[in-house]
Amino acid sequence: MGLDIRVPIGALFSLLGVLLAAYGLAGGHALANRSLGINIDLWWGLVLAVFGAAMLLLAWRARGRH
Repeated sequence: MGLDIRVPIGALFSLLGVLLAAYGLAGGHALANRSLGINIDLWWGLVLAVFGAAMLLLAWRARGRH
């Protein structure tokens, strides 16, 4: 089979992570003040983007072995 499930999962998490991080950057201090001064949208967006990039990297590495 040619379909690796890590490709759509990685793409989805990367896209959502970038969108959430951008929303966290655009939201400014108004959102961070409601969450004890931590910009949760920015940090979780970065976490999601890194996870998505790791999934895409693993799928790319697995493709090279076949």
